[in-house]
Amino acid sequence: MMSKYYAVKKGRHPGIYQTWAECQREISGYHGAVYKSFLDRHTANAWLGSRDIDQGKIDKNNPDAIYLFTDGGSRNHGNKLGQHVKKTDKAAWALLIRKGDKSFTKTGGEFGATNNRMELMALRNALQILLKNKKQDSSIIAILDSHYVLDPIMKHWLNGWQKRGWKTSSGSAVANKELWQEVVKLLPQFTQLEFQWTKGHADNDGNIIVDHLLNETMDKMGEEK
Repeated sequence: MMSKYYAVKKGRHPGIYQTWAECQREISGYHGAVYKSFLDRHTANAWLGSRDIDQGKIDKNNPDAIYLFTDGGSRNHGNKLGQHVKKTDKAAWALLIRKGDKSFTKTGGEFGATNNRMELMALRNALQILLKNKKQDSSIIAILDSHYVLDPIMKHWLNGWQKRGWKTSSGSAVANKELWQEVVKLLPQFTQLEFQWTKGHADNDGNIIVDHLLNETMDKMGEEK
């Protein structure tokens, strides 16, 4: 008999269960329970990772909440519309993790990378840092200006990409697949993670800080050897 995996998105203890009896215990009598069955754990993880955020779980005035800001950028010198990024073009990512009056920043650069790759790498790195520091069960509000990163997560595209063998709905190969695959594995491990969009380089101080950091990194990058 083919085994099933039951993903509980909203229930007493969100997660993945291997029997219907276990799943039923988590959702029975739970108002607004959201769950779904899958034939493999990987797909179940992906669906769980793209879960709708339970706004009631996140207190915007919670002094213990962690605020996460990530950003990526590139400098394409001499490129024309439709051309590929040159291997000598500078690119960088940056992240800011803030809790109360304490903050942590990190940034890095790469030659020949796209802006989108840097945006995604910033989030991947931030999630890895939070997980390493055992913050996966903390209330985390991630604020980004990148629709490239936010849309697949918030609009639930990731599950479809995986079902199609990492192809988009138009049949194109998903760019930066290896980074997306890492993000898909990371997301389900966070129990109170909310994503928000902010207008880039406007009046959000956290967004301005990460943009400044990644530009500093690109400024310091020498010519590619």
